[in-house]
This record gives sequence, C-alpha cells and structure tokens, in this order.
Amino acid sequence: MANIQIETVRTGDFSMDYFRFGHGKNILVILPGLSVDSVMKYADGVADAYHVLTDDFTVYLFDRRKELPDPYSISDMARDTVLAIRELGLRDICLFGASQGGMIAMTIAIEEPDLVKKLVLGSTAARVERKKSGTVENWIRLAREKKIEDLYLAFGEAIYPPEVFSSAKDMLLSGAKGITEEDLFRFGILSKAVKGFDVTEKLSSIQCPVLILGSKDDRVLGPETSEEIYEYLKERKDCELFMYDGYGHAAYDMAPDYKERLLRFFTA
Repeated sequence: MANIQIETVRTGDFSMDYFRFGHGKNILVILPGLSVDSVMKYADGVADAYHVLTDDFTVYLFDRRKELPDPYSISDMARDTVLAIRELGLRDICLFGASQGGMIAMTIAIEEPDLVKKLVLGSTAARVERKKSGTVENWIRLAREKKIEDLYLAFGEAIYPPEVFSSAKDMLLSGAKGITEEDLFRFGILSKAVKGFDVTEKLSSIQCPVLILGSKDDRVLGPETSEEIYEYLKERKDCELFMYDGYGHAAYDMAPDYKERLLRFFTA
C-alpha cells in the first residue's frame, strides 16, 4: 500500500490533517502518541503496518490541530478531535489511541459516549503524577534548548527496548536533521499537556467495551498506569487487559501480534 494522500478537515476555529486507508464498512479512528515531527510524514508506513485491518475497516488517523494555542490540554485535544470527526460525518467509531493518543481517546470516550463503539488504549495512563513526568520534562527541556539530536536520542531511548534503540541510533539521528523550530515549538506545547493529566474519577463514564494494552517494561509511563486503568474498569465484563513484555513503551509499533489483537477485539 502506498501513496496515501494527506487531507485536511476544517472547522470554524482550526484545521487538522488526517489520512485514511482501507475499504471496510466499519470506521476505525487512530490517535497517535507524541512525536517530534508529524506522523503524517509516515502515512504509507502506517497504512502498511495496519494492513490486516483494511478489509474490515476504513481507517482514519488524525494529527493534532494545526493552529496550536498555548497552553493546550488533553481535554482541548479531545474536543478538537471530536469536532474534526463529526465534521467528516463519522459515527459509531472504533477508537484506538496510543500513549498521549490514548489519553485523548479515553477522554473522548468519557465525554462523547455516543460516538465510540469500542475503545483500545495502548501504553497510556488515566493520570500522570508529577513524579512520573520526569521523562517528558526532559523532552520539553531539550526541545526548549533546541538540542534536536539529543531530543531524538532521549525519545528513542525511552520508548524502545534497549536492543532496538541501540540499532536505531543512526536512523534517529538521520530523522533529526529535518526538524524545524516550528516542530520543536509544537512538540513542547503538546508535551506539556501530559503533565497533571487525570481522568481517573471519570473512567466509570466510559460505556463501550475497552481493551487495555500495556507493557511490563514501559519506561515512559510505567506498567502500573495500564494496570490502574484496568483496576477502575475490571468489574465490567467488557473490559480486558493484556500486558506485553520485551517491547517497551512502543509495543504498539514493536509487538508482532499487536494489530491482529486490535482486529480480534474490534470485530468480536
């Protein structure tokens, strides 16, 4: 699969890039995590990675809005993403969010229960306490100081397993070469939104089936954050937890069966 076109949805207040692929009758919305540059650059690779879902789903992947205010909270991101989704006429969606995208996704499921049919939360948290935000604080500092290569290496070291990070250093440094000051500015605003995020007391408002996919060796948020979400929802028969081991925070990219697990849950 190749040559995925980047499209833009416009509302009265902002515009947001997205791309779509697949030809299934069901709608799947993917909300990616933080990245220094836009995931829109990697649309073809994403479509290839999720090809197993394309017979059953038409998949939409949304970026964050173009015109970023500062500050810009997770709640703001959720609101704007919902506006973009509704502007495109999408409803009864399956929703998958990874890392910060998972925070946005669970906020959408809380605030807009009529919109979400099923929810998958990957390597994410319902709250980020100050003592757990040191990794993100370091990213923010490096972005502010415009230390692009250091930022890329710190980011990669945090999200990937050690052996993957070791072999990916050259690739990360190559990717750092195309980063602009605007990219760093956006990354700083988006990163700050994670600090102090907390929807734990609202998790019971989620009405749809939920699959939580965590990682025992998550060095960004820690495995306990996925387990905490499950603790709040485990009395429900339609909530599941699965913990990977050996794939790091980026299990959503690294685990070979991740997309098949999404497919089984969303089509069950």
